[in-house]
This record gives sequence, C-alpha cells and structure tokens, in this order.
Amino acid sequence: MLILIILLLVLWLIATVVGFAFEGLMWLAIIGIILFVGTAAIGFIRRKALRR
Repeated sequence: MLILIILLLVLWLIATVVGFAFEGLMWLAIIGIILFVGTAAIGFIRRKALRR
C-alpha cells in the first residue's frame, strides 16, 4: 500500500511540474496539486490508523 501511495504522489508531482512548465496546461498543475495533497492526506491517515 505504501508503494502505491508513493507512486501516486510521484505521478501527481510530475503532472504538476508539466502543468507549470507549459503555460496552456495550468489546469493540469492545479489538478496535480489537489490530487497530491489529497493522496498525501489519505496516505497519512491510513498509515496512522495502521499503527494502532
């Protein structure tokens, strides 16, 4: 599960960088940021729940 979360975070980060690199793809950067933050939050919550 941790590998999946890390893989998704890397993919969202790449999408964000590509979105900022090309002016016409600013929407991709915004979606990448939202998905990155969401995935990080879900990963943090699930990881914290597994420790209990």
